[in-house]
Amino acid sequence: MKPLLHAKTAIVTGASKGIGLATAQLFAREGARVVLTARKQAELDEAVQSIRAAGGEAVGVAADSADPKAPGQVFGAAIEAFGQVDILVNNAGYGDMMSIEEYTDEHFDEVVQVNYAGVFRFCREAVQHFMPRNEGVIVNVTSVNGSLPLGGLAYTSTKAAVNAMTVNIAVRFAGTRIRCNAVAPGNTDTPMARDWAEGKLTGGSTMVPFIAKYSNQSLPYTQPEDQANAILYLASDMGKAVTGRVLVVDGGAYIGA
Repeated sequence: MKPLLHAKTAIVTGASKGIGLATAQLFAREGARVVLTARKQAELDEAVQSIRAAGGEAVGVAADSADPKAPGQVFGAAIEAFGQVDILVNNAGYGDMMSIEEYTDEHFDEVVQVNYAGVFRFCREAVQHFMPRNEGVIVNVTSVNGSLPLGGLAYTSTKAAVNAMTVNIAVRFAGTRIRCNAVAPGNTDTPMARDWAEGKLTGGSTMVPFIAKYSNQSLPYTQPEDQANAILYLASDMGKAVTGRVLVVDGGAYIGA
């Protein structure tokens, strides 16, 4: 049996750690050539080496998802290395726990540029690349906070906005071979998520008490590999009949979100 992503090329943003790294490693095991992108080249180099050491094909491209030039840079590098792009996973994100009265315009815009504007630009680059071939897949990594907004106002709002963007793109390309879906992780055992839950992210801990009030925090965290498996399902032919959907992966902690 061929690997699920045999001969495919995938771009994964925020791929140097956590869910992004787990996804890139899984995609490589399933036969994909993977282009990893994140801000820090040293961390990317380590992630790429982990994939190559396991027999996979990967390159790393340092870029800031908030930079309007990043999508063109990353897609250009991917095409130069592997010829085309078949899958985009928008995983890069910025979390916070700030309440509305704590935001400055500058910090609000910083979150929006990474979590929303950056995702938009990468999606736009992807569909422009996919349309001539009438084929391609986008998976946006959002959050349960997109439907149950317990974290920082900008963070939760951008995740809800990307859920809506996902559906809008799917509507645009329904009936074609271009699909767009989202995975909405719940608590996942990553450094950022641990800091998020403990109120250690920028802006402090104002919203932290509401997490336990409105969700079940007694359940175990999911693992990055759990999220990667869901992303693989949507990115591969296993999910070829699925588009415009947001798949919650949370171990039941946010049932009803």
